Amino acid sequence: MENKQTPLGYISFSVFAWIVGLLIFFPIFWMVLTSFKTELEAVSIPPSFISFDWTLENYAEVQERSNYFKFAMNSVILAVGSTLVGLVFAVTCAWAMAFNPTKRTKDALLWMLSTKMMPPVGVLVPIYLVFRDWGLLDTRFGLIMVLFLMNLPIMVWMLYTYFKEIPTDILEAARMDGATLPKEIIFVLLPMAVPGIASTMLLNVILAWNEAFWTLNLTTSDAAPLTAFIASYSSPEGLFWAKLSAASTLAVAPILVIGWFSQKQLVRGLTFGAVK
Repeated sequence: MENKQTPLGYISFSVFAWIVGLLIFFPIFWMVLTSFKTELEAVSIPPSFISFDWTLENYAEVQERSNYFKFAMNSVILAVGSTLVGLVFAVTCAWAMAFNPTKRTKDALLWMLSTKMMPPVGVLVPIYLVFRDWGLLDTRFGLIMVLFLMNLPIMVWMLYTYFKEIPTDILEAARMDGATLPKEIIFVLLPMAVPGIASTMLLNVILAWNEAFWTLNLTTSDAAPLTAFIASYSSPEGLFWAKLSAASTLAVAPILVIGWFSQKQLVRGLTFGAVK
């Protein structure tokens, strides 16, 4: 029999979902709100929600003190660059595991995923020394390589899930028509997996954009992205909450807009293959 949800159950679930959503969104709302306050109002107790003197001086001072567009351009280059490089390796790796599996394929997938469980600080020293000796500190190329390797397991897993849903008969028909391996991947596989590739790219861009540990430890100024831009407003003298909130709002605004307009693709990419 088909399970029908009762009105009470539907209302209860909706209320619960709204509560969870508001709890998740509240820190972002408070950050944006604080960015329009003065430093005194930002730390006042009790806090003021609407009844305060709205000001744009924090944004003006942030832009005057730091070159926002330089940090933003570095974030764009790092996020997009690591995504494109990772896509080249992830597509070929996922293709091999999905269409030419061996008895070690599942073990390899689990091993790749297990590397995400290792704390980054565990390999910070050796990677830092390698970057220092090879002249990669504070370079975009070095950070792109780190971000690409860091997110490669996620990209492989997502593409592998998508590729497993593609009928092998289509690829076999392409081989019978004389398609070489590169043509099979480029002209047959990729067009059929466009939604999965788009979801994978979007998620990787978001992960690379938000990465703070490596960008703070391997850069100083030239290749510093928006995460370093935010951290620059934390000083030994204390936290200037209003200016820090303004800097954080400027840093997260682009990726929030991207995430908002691409949420359907992200959800589909993260859940594809989970429900049959």
